[in-house]
Amino acid sequence: MNHKKSTMAQRLRAAGLGLLAFGAFAIAHAQNAIEAVTSSTQSGAEVIRIDLAQPLTAVPTGFAVQTPARIALDFPGVTNAIGRSAIEVNQGNLRSVNVVQAGERSRVVLNLKQATAYKTEIQGKSLLVILEPVAGTALASSTPNVFAENRNRDTLPLRDVDFRLGADNTGRVIVDLPNNQVGVDVRQQGKNLVVEFTKSTLPEGLRRRLDVADFNTPVQLITSQQSGDRVRMTIEAKGDWEHSAYQSENQFVVEVRARKVDPAKLTQGVGYNGEKLSLNFQNIEIRSLLQVIADFTNFNIVTSDSVTGSLTLRLKDVPWDQALDIIMQAKNLGMRKNGSVLWIAPKDEINAKEKLDFEAKAAIENLEPVRTQSFQLNYTKAIAIAQGLTGTGASGGGGGGGSTTRILSPRGSVIAEARTNQLFVSDIPSRLAQVADLIQKLDIPVRQVLIEARIVEASDTFGKSLGVRLGGGIAGERFASSSGNRAFANLGMMPTVTSGTSGNAATTTWTNSNFINLPSGDAGGTGNSPGTFAISLFNSSFSRMLNLEISALEADGKGKLVSSPRVITADQTKALIEQGEEIPYQQATSSGATSISFRKAVLKLEVTPQITPEGNIILTLDVSKDARGVNTSAGPAINTKHVQTEVLVENGGTVVIGGIFELTETNDESRVPVLGEVPYLGALFRKRERVANKTEMLVFITPKMITDRNAAR
Repeated sequence: MNHKKSTMAQRLRAAGLGLLAFGAFAIAHAQNAIEAVTSSTQSGAEVIRIDLAQPLTAVPTGFAVQTPARIALDFPGVTNAIGRSAIEVNQGNLRSVNVVQAGERSRVVLNLKQATAYKTEIQGKSLLVILEPVAGTALASSTPNVFAENRNRDTLPLRDVDFRLGADNTGRVIVDLPNNQVGVDVRQQGKNLVVEFTKSTLPEGLRRRLDVADFNTPVQLITSQQSGDRVRMTIEAKGDWEHSAYQSENQFVVEVRARKVDPAKLTQGVGYNGEKLSLNFQNIEIRSLLQVIADFTNFNIVTSDSVTGSLTLRLKDVPWDQALDIIMQAKNLGMRKNGSVLWIAPKDEINAKEKLDFEAKAAIENLEPVRTQSFQLNYTKAIAIAQGLTGTGASGGGGGGGSTTRILSPRGSVIAEARTNQLFVSDIPSRLAQVADLIQKLDIPVRQVLIEARIVEASDTFGKSLGVRLGGGIAGERFASSSGNRAFANLGMMPTVTSGTSGNAATTTWTNSNFINLPSGDAGGTGNSPGTFAISLFNSSFSRMLNLEISALEADGKGKLVSSPRVITADQTKALIEQGEEIPYQQATSSGATSISFRKAVLKLEVTPQITPEGNIILTLDVSKDARGVNTSAGPAINTKHVQTEVLVENGGTVVIGGIFELTETNDESRVPVLGEVPYLGALFRKRERVANKTEMLVFITPKMITDRNAAR
């Protein structure tokens, strides 16, 4: 037995040595690799030399972090051939150097004692990183340095502070800096994140608090204020979160995301993130191969007795978690992780064990004693929560079955007390914990929205009319018979008897009468009277006369009517507001009798808002503007203006949801045939009217979210 153990140990040591030798061989023959990192002082300047296997084609990109003081350089297509990832220097301003390889890219991180600027230069197969001297160091820089100029000797104002929603509900605080030399200090204080910008000022327009809780990210509030010669930004976050900060030219970004930890995953992150290894085995036993991986990863692996067989594989530069996944798929194995212990067994064995565990748990639930717990609700009705818990649509439930939405166990019940708005839930402790968690998420204040509508009706009217009257008369004439009267009557002149007796000897005075009557009218229906100009021509004896009257009207009118209904409602709750009158009219019934009915002529706003996670508002709108129209034999008509739509509007924004434009133009002319067509003189025998009416209606909508936090300010 001891001989077998010794043979197994030798075999494992040989496999481990072969693995390390193969990895070193693969690294040594990479396309390009970092071979050494050294630090020295040249002409009074601190220089870090990074030696590579091949010359670089371009200067690597990098960024600097103020706290802790670091400089990071990225080398794409370059591997780490140093054999270690940490190099202790502790010379001058440089503490240590970290070389980290991720895939086909390596990052060199220079850990500094104090933050400083730098410049890079390619020299053969080496990259030189020249650090700018800082106060307190013994270095006296005599080497020209393009970064030596301090651009921040005077305090400069920040340009902008903004918040954006990133992927996976990540909160991104974006600050536009005056230049790329502003010092930034990022540190965590309790549950808050404090960012300070040295030698900077904050304009009055940026001294504010940004409430970004509605974006559903860990970031809740962003407060920016001036503190001496610094600008201090406090980011208040909730829950378990992590942050990262980086700077690109003049833009500084702080990302705050919820910390996601999957206890069943071997390595955290997307995809495979384990350290790379290379395996080359011929007909090796599965149990021995799993032991090699356990030695490489420092995981404790427990292998079931039913795991048997051997495997031949060749893997080169593969993450160890991916290699383990390949091995388990090849042998139809499953894995369960508990802390740093991995249990590996055939999938059927794992499924059978989990089934037994679930059956035992269900049996315990049927035997576990029931407890009763009360819940006080603040914002949600108890009856509504009770219906969701039982899934039966009733305010209380008992032991029987329920629908698939039932949350309580078959033994659970709930009583909703409407007077005090309380819930009394009886169930096993595990289900009571689920109910408490559900109530905590549902019993929250509903966000409210103020919707303001503006209905603007504008009118522009213009009317023009021109007409004439032409007539004449004879006064003081005597006639022997009434036939003479009839003769003048045929000319449009009516006689008036002033004295004497009837008969041939009567004395008659003739008045003026119009034989061409085309006066100007009320053009456009404005209700105004036209202006007139008249002249009369008499003969020498004043016994005959001729009258000419010219009338004209020109009317111009402009009007605007603004209606502004407002209503406040909760999120996803319909609201209605209307103002106007109900007009009665008679309506015949089936028996032949008549009854009085009413029809509304109102200004109405009906809206249902929906607040999106991004902070915008979706509005389902129904806006109408009715007014009494002309009277008909069946009753008064209703002039209707109506718009119904659904729009997406940003919080506090204004959108035009509809408009109606009408233009009416008429040109009328009345004239005496033949005479009205005579040039120039024909103007005395015709009448002209021109009317132009324009009406326009626009509907504006402005939604604004109302929160308790805003109301408190």
